[in-house]
Amino acid sequence: MKIVIAPDSFKGSLSAIEVCQFMKEGVLQAIPHANVTEMPMADGGEGTLECLINGTNGTFFEEVVKGPLGQPVQAKWGILGGGSKTAVIEMAQASGLTLISKKERNPRRTNTYGTGQLIKCALDKGCTRIIIGLGGSATNDGGMGMAAALGVRFYNKNGESLPLGGITLAELDVVDVDELDPRVKNLEFIIASDVTNPLCGPTGASTIFGPQKGASSKDAKELDDALRNFAEKVHESVGKDILHIPGSGAAGGLGGGLIAFLNAKVSSGIEIIMNTLGFEEYIKDADLVLTGEGRTDEQTIYGKVPVGVARVAKKYNVPAICISGSLGEGTDQLYEQGITAVFSIIDAPNSLEEIFSKTGSLLKSATSNVIRLVGLNERDR
Repeated sequence: MKIVIAPDSFKGSLSAIEVCQFMKEGVLQAIPHANVTEMPMADGGEGTLECLINGTNGTFFEEVVKGPLGQPVQAKWGILGGGSKTAVIEMAQASGLTLISKKERNPRRTNTYGTGQLIKCALDKGCTRIIIGLGGSATNDGGMGMAAALGVRFYNKNGESLPLGGITLAELDVVDVDELDPRVKNLEFIIASDVTNPLCGPTGASTIFGPQKGASSKDAKELDDALRNFAEKVHESVGKDILHIPGSGAAGGLGGGLIAFLNAKVSSGIEIIMNTLGFEEYIKDADLVLTGEGRTDEQTIYGKVPVGVARVAKKYNVPAICISGSLGEGTDQLYEQGITAVFSIIDAPNSLEEIFSKTGSLLKSATSNVIRLVGLNERDR
């Protein structure tokens, strides 16, 4: 029996690689002779870098760059294997929420300068194509910091250079791209993201994602106004209207900045990863696909890993079973997307801390039970 294991990470608990390992143990516990292929997945957020670099036998690099509040941080990035000139960057490595404490969260001040430094590192290595994952940001600066690291200058009405930070965009009057790194003209830039939010408005970056980054309702309104001014000035200076583009609101508007200054294209994170890894080749002769994520609910249909995996499996009439940390409302919608069945690893009432402490063993047990059910005929062979 050929089984492909292709889950996302269980955020806050297990990486996608670890999820694969525990699922495989569960499979082999039930059917010791099963042919198991592990393919850790991601959707543009956490784990995208490791997924693509490990999956292509690429090379990792580490750089000291400026964190979201200007502090030095050690950030990883990589280049795909096989002689590729494609770099992979996770913006969270340089500008992520986990790089600052909860009390330091302040999207009025945080910036994406370090992400721009990583892009410059990739250019210095001769890369002509960059894939960037936008999940987990601490910022709301529209990519101002990223662009500044690559040579763009931002001025107020008095001709003074603006300090970095989301709220200073309210004072923006002139965007000067004359010193933008000329190498970006020959760069293919791809945004890997499942976020389709526009830059501003009720579903924009500040309103939807600002609160988790430390913004009060007042902050969110002011930051939304600041990003709207940013979009207007970018349109005047660069000629690109980023205000309503789906995905421009990703990572506090970094998506919009990448579109404006680097001509980036927004793509489904899971589709980029599956295409890069040649996922279909592993699926088309499989007997079963196992996938999963930390929490599966109605949001899963919007570009998350389980649905991306299931759609490919459905194409080849391969059953796809989702085993996740927890289940929420709307999981019945997944069946139309190719998911055959959905299971939770939770086996008894427990606190979140208790579940996190034994996620691996719960996942192994749940997988074993699922395989015992679907592989009844295999065990006797």
